[in-house]
Amino acid sequence: MDQQQILSMVKTILVNEFEIDEADIVPEANIYEDLDIDSIDVVDLVVRLRAETGRSIEPGNFKQVRTIADLLDALDNLINN
Repeated sequence: MDQQQILSMVKTILVNEFEIDEADIVPEANIYEDLDIDSIDVVDLVVRLRAETGRSIEPGNFKQVRTIADLLDALDNLINN
């Protein structure tokens, strides 16, 4: 899965599950401030990503994730390594 496919998956989840405008989901967007995702939402996001990727994703792996770009890098690492 390449970064574009990962971005597409993340956008689909954020739009469908969290009702975020797709235009707001850009690499530099801060997940917490710009997209108004809180810590409870992050757990829900991790659960959805786990279901989509089939990979074991621990919420702790995302402690340093602040932006969409950070999220894409973390997922790329998890999926492709």
